[in-house]
Order: sequence, then C-alpha cells, then structure tokens
Amino acid sequence: MKKTADSISSLSYDEAVARIEEIVTSLEQAQALSVSEYKQKATQAQQLLDYCDTLLKGMAKEFGA
Repeated sequence: MKKTADSISSLSYDEAVARIEEIVTSLEQAQALSVSEYKQKATQAQQLLDYCDTLLKGMAKEFGA
C-alpha cells in the first residue's frame, strides 16, 4: 500500500509508527524482493519516519523542551 504525503499527514503518530512496524516486519519476512519493491518500502518508511520526527519536534516545542 503506497502512502502519499497527504495521506501520511492524516495519520496519528501511533498509526504512523504502526505502519513503520508493518514495513519492517514485511522486510524481515520477505524471501525475495525486487529492487523496486525494496526501494518503495524504504521510501515509504523514510517518509513515515520524517513525519513522526516532525510530530515529535512539534510536541517538544509545545511543551517547551
């Protein structure tokens, strides 16, 4: 399932982390992935990680950390 930036931004932090965990599990269990499949999953995971980072930084600013 491919996520666009718009659909990622509609996720909660917990939903984004759950999706990252799904991607990691699928990569761990994959017998053989094509380079394009691996690239797609890695790109999606990076987008989700960046999104989570942004959310956490926003929360830190909110709480004065």
